Amino acid sequence: MPTKNRSTLTQFLIEERRKHPDASGDLNALILNVAMACKAIAKAVAFGDLGDVLGDHVAGGGAAQQASVNVQGETQKKLDVLSNDLFIRMNEWSGHLAGMASEEMEMPIDIPARFPRGKYLLVFDPLDGSSNIDVNVTVGSIFGVFRRPGAADAADTPPSGADYLQAGSAQVAAGYALYGPTTMLVLSVGTGVFGFTLDPTLGEFMLTHPNIRVPEQTQEFAINASNSRFWEAPVRRYVDECLAGKTGPRGKDFNMRWIASMVAEAHRIMMRGGVFMYPRDTKDPTKAGRLRLMYEANPIGFLMEQAGGRASTGEFPILGIQPRELHQRIGLVFGSKAEVERIEDYHRNPAAVKDSSPLFAARSLFLSDTP
Repeated sequence: MPTKNRSTLTQFLIEERRKHPDASGDLNALILNVAMACKAIAKAVAFGDLGDVLGDHVAGGGAAQQASVNVQGETQKKLDVLSNDLFIRMNEWSGHLAGMASEEMEMPIDIPARFPRGKYLLVFDPLDGSSNIDVNVTVGSIFGVFRRPGAADAADTPPSGADYLQAGSAQVAAGYALYGPTTMLVLSVGTGVFGFTLDPTLGEFMLTHPNIRVPEQTQEFAINASNSRFWEAPVRRYVDECLAGKTGPRGKDFNMRWIASMVAEAHRIMMRGGVFMYPRDTKDPTKAGRLRLMYEANPIGFLMEQAGGRASTGEFPILGIQPRELHQRIGLVFGSKAEVERIEDYHRNPAAVKDSSPLFAARSLFLSDTP
């Protein structure tokens, strides 16, 4: 396939570095290591059952064997564990990182003593949407990069847990890899959002989507409608207005999407607009949401903001939140800016909302009102 006039990821990063003469190049090298991990994961995903990577990861031996569970209480897939290991192995040796934190591990990962320690912290979800693996639906990896606080004075000591607890606005880079019909890496180093497609003949990520912008106008929204009975009133109001279509207050028809892979939802919104909602609800009042702030919401939020979209809890911007703990959960709404701002406005100025909407009422939508 032709690659004429297309930059490689390496060339793109070199050009970005030239804009900052004082840059050391460490961030570039770190991103290339992350990209290598994503290539390795893409290969494993592509082989599927031929590579014996489908199904649950089994821990223990003999009769004690059972599916392993991560710190989130979620059953781990074989590819979850493999992807996590690839992220660690591809990044621990280079000397650019002070430490890593993963969705799959309870505690941050210190760089082994045999390797030099750098000034950055890497947080990642090694395989987002892994429940889709066994049915061959798009999955991906998500990552964010922070500077370690006081790194120049602490090169000989591992980072503390508190070092990771930085607001999303402090990220110096973020991105996701998408393992679908093609493998893509979507990246921001704070100068916009750029998409790279993996050329399998060269083994290189090639720049195919420069300066991605989230479309301002949209007629799509994504939400798990099975949770409708737990939604807060502002979310119910927004969804009801979308479902009302041309005859409703929005004056146009909307389509509803739900892939159960946030990275795939984010990419669709990057390409054609829309809004994704996994808001706080009343299903479990002890939790502020289902998604993880540090390695899901913050990186995706950073990318959305860099592409002209918006990311929010539904009430206030995601990137301004000061994390309290590594695996903190949060409600998340992101996508086309005007749509997210509308949802925020509904939270600030709640209007009267019926207890149940026509679609999600206990009585079927399709039953007659007459006896």
